[in-house]
Amino acid sequence: MCYKLRTMLFMVIEKFKTGCTALIGECFRQKGRMLPGGVTYHASWVDSSGTRCFQIMEAASPELLQLWANHWNDLVDFEIVPVQTSAESWAKAGS
Repeated sequence: MCYKLRTMLFMVIEKFKTGCTALIGECFRQKGRMLPGGVTYHASWVDSSGTRCFQIMEAASPELLQLWANHWNDLVDFEIVPVQTSAESWAKAGS
């Protein structure tokens, strides 16, 4: 029997620390996203001021995302919010 670990979606809000935008870009170019196993990146958007990034990530637990955030926490402040799709939310509301 094969089991699949249930994963959760997260909205990760990154607030770039003052003066760190260029360093963040350089680190990303050199090392990539640095995701641990079990974390999947889906998409991201940067606000028009270039000071925040919004990412959709998937992981089995928030602790896995925290491992990833630890690579960046000298340059970025994180808010990690568990989310669900609208379809999932409405399906739960209807049951």
